[in-house]
Amino acid sequence: MDALSALQNNPTLKEVPIEQLEWLLARGEVIEYGEGDTLFEPGALIEYMFINLKGVVQIYNFQAGQRRDVFVIEPNDITGALPYSRGRTANAFAAAIEPCIIFRLHRDLFPEMTRLHYELTSVLVHEMTDRVREMGKIQQLNEKMMSLGKLSAGLAHELNNPASAIVRSSSALKTHLAHTPDKFKKVMAIEATNRQVDEVNQVMFERIQAGQNHSFSLMERSKLEDELLDWLEDHGIGDAFDLAPVLMEFGFKPSHLEQLEQILEGKHLDPVIHWICNNLVTEKIVTEIQEASQRIGHLVDSIKSYTHMDRGNTKSLVHIEEGLRNTLVLLNHKLKEKNIELRFHIPEDLPEISIFVGELNQVWTNLIDNAIDAMSHSGVLEIVCSVNHKWLKTSIIDNGTGIPPEIIETIFDPFVTTKEIGKGTGLGLDIVRKIISAHQGEITVQSKPGRTEFVVCLPLEG
Repeated sequence: MDALSALQNNPTLKEVPIEQLEWLLARGEVIEYGEGDTLFEPGALIEYMFINLKGVVQIYNFQAGQRRDVFVIEPNDITGALPYSRGRTANAFAAAIEPCIIFRLHRDLFPEMTRLHYELTSVLVHEMTDRVREMGKIQQLNEKMMSLGKLSAGLAHELNNPASAIVRSSSALKTHLAHTPDKFKKVMAIEATNRQVDEVNQVMFERIQAGQNHSFSLMERSKLEDELLDWLEDHGIGDAFDLAPVLMEFGFKPSHLEQLEQILEGKHLDPVIHWICNNLVTEKIVTEIQEASQRIGHLVDSIKSYTHMDRGNTKSLVHIEEGLRNTLVLLNHKLKEKNIELRFHIPEDLPEISIFVGELNQVWTNLIDNAIDAMSHSGVLEIVCSVNHKWLKTSIIDNGTGIPPEIIETIFDPFVTTKEIGKGTGLGLDIVRKIISAHQGEITVQSKPGRTEFVVCLPLEG
């Protein structure tokens, strides 16, 4: 293969004088790779600039134990080290997926190149800036997809409980209503006065309006249920064992049953109490369905607000508390899994600020999710907001393991992570820093074992 012709036909190098391409060839080397051969691995020193003359190279890495293809290097692509690039180590694998011919130049020759060959240096620097821009877009997309995955898992987990409750309660309601006609028939056979009907209804609706009593201790519940069971059995009420718990849930006491006995003058207690319990069970099931539906509605509102789906991609004047609380709703399953205590300190008079809502929610997701991951079971997560001069200050504090001193100075750099291999990309805090910088804000971190605090400062006016 004529390497010089290949370089001359390269679209990136077409404006470079031939003598500079000849200099390039004279100081570099052409290497052939077979299918499956590895060019470099994560952690390897980036010592060469690569120009792909023929074939295709796959760049990939592993995430959560699964291989993830990132992009391919095609013929004429230039990669590896470039003049003025600061990257020193590879962060992914590179392997030939077909026979390849690669030209490479050692980075030690870059000073001579930049001193003697302006056109060649210029196109390579432009290539580097284009690559940085493109890689930035890829990194942001990958991080957003990871955030979406976290939120999807959290939302699915949070929706599962109320959805299951609706299915379970609706099925129970259908079965329960099948027994209603029989109880209704027995009630209709009673010869009661209008006054008796009104007074029985009054007792029942007072208990329904009081609602299900959840304030009883376990001992109080057990005692009241036993008292109701004894009263029902003493008065020959059928299915007393099933009726007592229902009456107890709505705060019925033996005194209420005695009131019913007086209203009915000792007659027809059995069908009336069964009819009352039938209505109480219906009320209980409907309330469960209502609460579960409201929970789903709240989750939908939270995700809608979180994703900013009902607004344009512009800054909005909002309270950041809304974004923080919506993020906590979507990460609530992780807090519950680890039994983490949440301490939320936000003043009521906190001012609104102008922000890109969707982007800032991504900041809260990364910081809170990292804090949860850093803590063991029964940790404490604190979120504190305050106003400091011209800044709105938000602190996210955890009592986890802390950030090792040797990497805390570079924690916001790309690909720096404290998580195990496969559990983090090291891009989250880099994205956080860029988003906050776009808001003309600042982020700092202080950490030691047992306390890590990230502080986000956003301008009150922007």
